[in-house]
Amino acid sequence: MRSAEVSPRSLLSLCLLVLLALSGCASTSGHPDDPWEGMNRKVQTFNDNLDDYAAKPVAEVYRASVPLPTRTNVSNFFGNLEDVWIGVNNLLQGKPRDGLTDLSRFAVNSTIGIIGFFDVATELGLEKHDEDFGQTLGRWGVPSGPYLVLPLVGPSSVRDAGGFVVDKLANYPDYFIESVPMRNAGYVTKFVDTRTRLLGAESVLEDAALDKYNYLRGFYLQRRKSQIYDGRPPREDDDYR
Repeated sequence: MRSAEVSPRSLLSLCLLVLLALSGCASTSGHPDDPWEGMNRKVQTFNDNLDDYAAKPVAEVYRASVPLPTRTNVSNFFGNLEDVWIGVNNLLQGKPRDGLTDLSRFAVNSTIGIIGFFDVATELGLEKHDEDFGQTLGRWGVPSGPYLVLPLVGPSSVRDAGGFVVDKLANYPDYFIESVPMRNAGYVTKFVDTRTRLLGAESVLEDAALDKYNYLRGFYLQRRKSQIYDGRPPREDDDYR
C-alpha cells in the first residue's frame, strides 16, 4: 500500500473544507477588520478543541520524554531550513543585507553547524530574522484584507493566508526528500516541535484575556503590522497595509 502523503496541498484542501462547513456561521462583525467573526469564532473553537485533545498532549509527552539539548537541536535544524526562504523574502522586500545574512546563516549552520543541528551562525553574530511571503506582499502594498482564522493554523488574514500557501510550497521537503514516509515524519516532527515551544503560552493568554478571540485578533493584527514595517509602523491614522 502506498503511503499517504501530508503536503501543503492536502493541508490547504482540509482548511477549505472546514471553512466551507462553517461558512453558514459567518456574520457581520462590529470590528472593521473582521466581517466574518461568526465563522472565525467557530474555526477557533475547532482549533482549540483539536489542540486540547491532540496537539497539546503530544507536545507535553515530547517535552517530558526528549532531553532539552535534543529538542534544541531539532528546533535548530528546522530553523536552518527556513533561513533560505527567509533570505529570499528579505531580498524580495528590498533588504539585501538582511537577505545575505540569512543565506550566510544557512551556509554556516549547514556546514560547521552539522546540517543545522547547532546554531553556530548566531554565535558568529549573524542575526536570525523572521520573514514570510505575507510580509513580502504587505511590503509590496497588498492590503491585509479581512481577518481570517484558518483551520489547524490559527489567526491570519486573506493576504497572509495566500502567503502561507506560498511559504509551505517554498519550504516543501519534496525538493530534497524523495521518501513519502520521511517527508511525513518531517512534517509531524516540525509541528510537534513548534507546539512544544508554545507550551505555557496558553496559560498567559487565559490569564490576560476575558475574551480569548478578541485578544488573539488584536494581538495578531498589531504584530503583523509591526512585522511588515520592521517594528516601525506608521501612526494609527495612517493607512495600514
